[in-house]
Amino acid sequence: MLKGIPEIIGSDLLKALADMGHGDILVVADHFYPPYSKSPNAVSVQAKGNTAPEMIDAILKLMPLDVEYCDTPLEYMVPDVDSGIEMKQCDTWDEAIEAAKRNGYENCAGPIERMKFYEKAGSAVLTVCTSETRPYGCFILQKGVM
Repeated sequence: MLKGIPEIIGSDLLKALADMGHGDILVVADHFYPPYSKSPNAVSVQAKGNTAPEMIDAILKLMPLDVEYCDTPLEYMVPDVDSGIEMKQCDTWDEAIEAAKRNGYENCAGPIERMKFYEKAGSAVLTVCTSETRPYGCFILQKGVM
């Protein structure tokens, strides 16, 4: 048993986080994200029963974000410009940004269009699959150093 580990972080996720290095990409995915086709080389960990912002909050208690080398080490998926879908705000994004702030990260989040998200997610080393069902509930985190 370990002290200080959030209860929603299971042993598989804890090991995968520990195995990541600085600059590595982690996807916190919604319920509909296809981890094996979009992040085929990533370790896929199930975190069902949790929302994406809950997982981000728990992960950021253990993992630093890459604020030294990346302007937006926390990125949230937004509709493609040419999709015809307009979303200016989303509760999921707001909650994830608040989770980052609670963990000491101000102004570290930014949008990434859906197709660019998928392209970047292709190089992820870890995908955390949540039960998030709200639209555009996928996030990319870039690991930093302590």
